[in-house]
Amino acid sequence: MLSYLCLCIFMVPLALGASWIAPGAVWYDTDGKKINAHGGGVVQRESTFYWVGHSAENETPMMYSSTDLINWKNLGAQSTVSAMWRPKLAKPNGSFWLFGQQDRYSLSLKSSQLTGGYAQSAKVYIPPSSYSYSDTGMFHDPVSDTWYLLTSADHNTVQINKINTDGTLGSRASSLTAGAYEAPGLFYANGVYFLICSGKTGWRANPNKVFWATSLAGPWTGGTDIAPSGENTYGSQNTFELTISGSQKTTYIFMGDAWDSKGGVSSNYVWLPMTVDTSAKKVTLDYHAMWAVDVKTGAISSPKADKRYEANHVLSKRTDGGSSEITFRNVTGTGAMQWLAFDYTVNKRDGGEAYIIVNNEPPVNISSLNSRAGYHHVVPVQLRLEAGEDNTIVFGSMGQDDFEIAITGIESF
Repeated sequence: MLSYLCLCIFMVPLALGASWIAPGAVWYDTDGKKINAHGGGVVQRESTFYWVGHSAENETPMMYSSTDLINWKNLGAQSTVSAMWRPKLAKPNGSFWLFGQQDRYSLSLKSSQLTGGYAQSAKVYIPPSSYSYSDTGMFHDPVSDTWYLLTSADHNTVQINKINTDGTLGSRASSLTAGAYEAPGLFYANGVYFLICSGKTGWRANPNKVFWATSLAGPWTGGTDIAPSGENTYGSQNTFELTISGSQKTTYIFMGDAWDSKGGVSSNYVWLPMTVDTSAKKVTLDYHAMWAVDVKTGAISSPKADKRYEANHVLSKRTDGGSSEITFRNVTGTGAMQWLAFDYTVNKRDGGEAYIIVNNEPPVNISSLNSRAGYHHVVPVQLRLEAGEDNTIVFGSMGQDDFEIAITGIESF
């Protein structure tokens, strides 16, 4: 028997057309398709940002463009090359270059234009000792106007190599041999270089660490967590650090991948702003369930709900073995994809799963829409509801006998 609830709705003004970055949620491009750019990086050219990452199906480099870091246009596959992991964009000369890992080599692709036409230039081991490696990072040094390739070598060395002006892989600038680290990313802030790395735990997230130096030559110091260790970097692995030099402030953005168990098509993304304390040499991720950055000013904002559908209900396993559910009625829809945030907590993260049913459609596990489900009490997802106020959303739980979900409401944005 379903549990029904009378809903109270609170109205809060919200600017029309606003959209948000929701860490862990499924993100869609401007064509309504899931964004497919894993292990990627972002480069800004004038007022446009270009995001390059690999396709989860065949590891082909994909490119997207945006002017606000939220609405991304799919520019398609950039090459016929496949099995190229974590591609990153560079521009050390008049050409455009993609660097990534293929068969433990550094594969470089070259094009005369930014979009499309990338063909193989070289496939080499990492100098000076012909190291094979796994993960690729990319850094443009604003001090020297030089591009650097970051790699995590198979013998537990994170290495920084200069990219020569002819596009070849040059000399080693420095290295980090502090342990088993991979997925390197680097950014510069007020005279300090910060190097963020992940531990080597396969597709399972771990506490990513930050090291620092006042020169790219090193030495690298530190190794502190960038987020509470129990959060495992909010379920993600580092891939790139993006700097927004705004008119009001400089904002530093952590870009991470929320991998599924195989690095496959259900993997998502975790992007978060960072607090950077150059005096204390400390970097901390600022967690927001939903947020945005004004790319002109650098200011960070978070949304306020347009409507809230209140609840105060605990879902637990029924004695007959069935699921426990609560129904929200008269939910307002736009007729298009829209953000809804489910506000709930669980008593044990690995004890069960929440699911939703929209207008009698088949049930969907909420974790397939947002990998942060169960790990943070506000879980935003994008859903398509019918236009008007006649929508129904069933929220349910299933799991072990002692698994419980306490839900306090749904918010629409």
